[in-house]
Amino acid sequence: MPLMGAGSSDDSASRQAHPTSSSYIPADRDIEFLQRDELRPLRLGLELLKPELIQTEQGIRSTIVVFGSSRLVEPSLARQALEAAKAELKTAPQDALRQQQVTLAERRLAMAHYYDIAREFGRLVSATCQIDGQCDYVIVTGGGPGIMEAANRGAADAGAKSIGLNITLPHEQHPNPYITPDLCFQFRYFALRKMHFLLRARALVVFPGGFGTLDELFETLTLLQTGKTRNITIVLIGQAYWDRLINWSMLLEEGLIGPNDLSLFHFAETAQQAWELISLNHGGPASR
Repeated sequence: MPLMGAGSSDDSASRQAHPTSSSYIPADRDIEFLQRDELRPLRLGLELLKPELIQTEQGIRSTIVVFGSSRLVEPSLARQALEAAKAELKTAPQDALRQQQVTLAERRLAMAHYYDIAREFGRLVSATCQIDGQCDYVIVTGGGPGIMEAANRGAADAGAKSIGLNITLPHEQHPNPYITPDLCFQFRYFALRKMHFLLRARALVVFPGGFGTLDELFETLTLLQTGKTRNITIVLIGQAYWDRLINWSMLLEEGLIGPNDLSLFHFAETAQQAWELISLNHGGPASR
């Protein structure tokens, strides 16, 4: 065996550890590890805790949740969309798809006033309640466009805080620009997002919307009906829409709900009416 001389080295002695395996990454910094199915309970806990801690630090004491369609834009944009659809139809007047697009654009323009109501509601509540540094009845939405944007925008008009609870979806979804940056959250799980909607909620104001809006409305109605949550005022904006959509009396006539269940929600047509209902139920000022 040759002797070790000057300039020679022992591989085993000189080899230095330079781990390249992901196993060496500390668990709390290993993003790939944290995405494993087995780590779902930990992710659920973190998704509950992070928004809760931040809202506490921001002094959020109570909220009003605003739901509604992401497809209902402000009247000026709805009018532009209708004009564009009509221009497209002129290029092929017999095209059934273009005809359908015009009809749809007409309907959205007819419903665009709900955007203005949601914006006014956000402004009215925020200007009334976020005073002297207090954060009561803070507007919270799903963070997207349409009615959600309008409510956050109204709060911004008043120079007040508002919250957006965005969620990752198969298609891209971006938070609207009117959410308070420090109160803009992104969720992975619908269940935790829904929980955060209601943790501080004093009221739920629901504008016309689709599946998502109905899901959130009926889950809250169920929680109230079963006593799992209490002291949340539900206001449905636009009685004609809701009566056309849901046959409330049929549910009662068939014995599928009780007479008292119809008192779990109220109707309003304007921002002022909605706020007066909420204020009456919770003892706050109806206007400022």
